Amino acid sequence: MGACLLESDSLDVFSRSLGVDTMVEIGGANGLSHRPVANGAVRLPALKLADTAKNALTDLRVLDVIDERALDRECLSQSLVSHGLDMTIVLFNSIEAWMSKYAEASSGVLINIGSRDCTEPRIENNIRMLVSRFPNLPVIILSDNHDLRQVLTALDLGVKGFIPSAVGISVCVKAISLALSGGVFISTESLPELRRLMSAADQQERRRAEIFTCREENVIAMLKLGKANKIIAYELGLRESTVKVHIRNIMKKLKVRNRTEVIFKLNDLYG
Repeated sequence: MGACLLESDSLDVFSRSLGVDTMVEIGGANGLSHRPVANGAVRLPALKLADTAKNALTDLRVLDVIDERALDRECLSQSLVSHGLDMTIVLFNSIEAWMSKYAEASSGVLINIGSRDCTEPRIENNIRMLVSRFPNLPVIILSDNHDLRQVLTALDLGVKGFIPSAVGISVCVKAISLALSGGVFISTESLPELRRLMSAADQQERRRAEIFTCREENVIAMLKLGKANKIIAYELGLRESTVKVHIRNIMKKLKVRNRTEVIFKLNDLYG
């Protein structure tokens, strides 16, 4: 069974043709869908496609593609199918539209945010809500931006893949397959920045090791959590007087006068 591309604009027609309540819709002005053949895609009337679509949902995994730009989502979906993504693809113009028509048949969701920022409140909140409500459903982000901050934000939200549009469509297909199989995809486009940050972090750790003893580092970690001297002493197995000595030494090394200044100075020096 080949893959099938379905547009989410004519739910009533498709639902009646299947005789079930479903999120999958066949769209376009003429209620048409696309199905690849050996030498290209052909267009079939929606009602005649009912059995094909129903079998596709049964035999193939379903990828929901969300993109507010009609041309972009249609071109992307056609390209994915033509490059070997053996899935039924259902198109939606917004996360809200997808949420209102979600069905258990879905194997994953690909959200194309284009040039927008993953940290934009509306986008971030929608992704967080989607991941929270459907924790077992892989969510993949496609973005024009491969800035590491974007990647880390997306991963922190719980997505299973962040695909920059700079990669080829074949890589995109493999990334989707990886994410739907339980893996997490990060493009090599983001690796240089990741290496830079890791190198900077290593340098910071070395600088701190040159200034503070291991015990002082333990006390600093407790100070950052706002813990009192008695608690620090208890958790580190020290006397309270010993903790005070460590704190005085830390303040002396940082050339500050109190605990609050210790934290500010550490953040300023080491991030």
